[in-house]
Amino acid sequence: MTLKSYLILMTISTFFCWLAWGVVLFFIDPTQAGFIGLLFFYLSLFLALTGTISLIGFFLRTLILKNEIVFRHVIISFRQAVFFSMVIVGSLFLESKDLFTWWNITFLVLFLTVLEFFFISQRRRS
Repeated sequence: MTLKSYLILMTISTFFCWLAWGVVLFFIDPTQAGFIGLLFFYLSLFLALTGTISLIGFFLRTLILKNEIVFRHVIISFRQAVFFSMVIVGSLFLESKDLFTWWNITFLVLFLTVLEFFFISQRRRS
């Protein structure tokens, strides 16, 4: 897959994820939809955030780090977008269950930080 086709596909997919999240937000009643409605809400939000943050991160990395391989920016931007989206959606989920406390968020961020360091160390070994 070329970089251009990846960016076009990611942009279109992100647009449709935001559209799906808007449909869920405005047309699904969470009191009647139950588990499936909440699953669609969190999943569509997670995918939309991941796509948006990934695209923004890729373009910022491309502007700032011009000497590196472009495809490396894609991988790193996507991974960090997934992690950041997990923090945002995880925070919303914890808040919905009245479990949003500073120590829960600290554990989530620490776990994702250790995971990021693991990926960084794996890249340097290869």
